[in-house]
Formats: sequence, C-alpha cells, structure tokens
Amino acid sequence: MFEIPVLRTERLLLRAFDQRDFEAYAEMMSDSAVTRFLSDGKPLSRFDAWRQLAMFSGHWMLREFGIWAVEERDTGKFIGRIGCFEPEGWPGFEIGYVLARSAWGKGYALEAARASLEYARNTLDRDDILSVIRPDNLPSIRVATTLGAVRSESIDFFGAPADLYRYPKLKRSSV
Repeated sequence: MFEIPVLRTERLLLRAFDQRDFEAYAEMMSDSAVTRFLSDGKPLSRFDAWRQLAMFSGHWMLREFGIWAVEERDTGKFIGRIGCFEPEGWPGFEIGYVLARSAWGKGYALEAARASLEYARNTLDRDDILSVIRPDNLPSIRVATTLGAVRSESIDFFGAPADLYRYPKLKRSSV
C-alpha cells in the first residue's frame, strides 16, 4: 500500500489527514471567509467536509500525490491543507493552499506551498505546474507570484472566472 510522505518545513508539518483532523477541518471549511475563493465559493457542510477529506485520501491512493494536512510543528495544531492536486477534469497539476483564518498572515501558505512545489519538481518530476486562483484573491496571488508563477490565462471555474498562474519550468541539465 502507498504511504503518504511527510514534509517538514521550519515551522510546519505536512502529513496525511486522519480522523483527528475532521473537527478542525469541518470548522475551517464552514468559514465563509475561508471558502469564498474556493470552487463555488460556498462554505461546506460537515457532510461535504467529510466527503472532501475522503476525496483527498482517495486522490493519494489513485495518483500517489495529493493534499496534505498542515499543522504547526510547535503546537501540533491543524491549520489547513496544502499540496499537489489533479483530479479528473482539473485544468492541470496544481499546487493548492487553504488555511484556517487563524493561520493567515504568518507566511505559512508560502512556506508550505514552497515545500509542495519542491516536492512536485524534485520527487514527482513535474514541470508543468499551476495554481488556480480567483482574480480577487490577492493573498493567494502573492504566494504564487512570490514562488515565481505568472498569470497565463483566465478560465471558467465552477461558474466563475479564475486565473491560471503557471510556475516556471526548471532548467534541467542534459548531462
């Protein structure tokens, strides 16, 4: 059976979701400020939060990469989800990030997205990497552009406009 890798950054632990994350995840996804730029922009019910966690687990099993639960290393507190995502029908291989409101403004999204991007490039050998971001989501745009992503095009995404930010391809040695 495939084992979900653990990534460690200076302040964060990116790990597999488990049952203990559900209450904090459901609370995070019920916050309209957190969900306003995600899919249809609506908060998730507890049932839909559970289904989403199950989908993330299944994504790992089917694709052998996916979204990690993010926790603060110092406290063990669950603060969000960040990782690599490409379900069927998605615009491409995405680095996606969502944090609970209590974790905003601390640089956690950048720290974990950077680790996910490095994992995608170095472990998964991915070169065509993007983030799907709503035009008004300035904090997410800042994370993507700080990591080198450039807006490439607009798409219709869950019935509303979204922009694709593409990360630069690494120059690979031909030796």
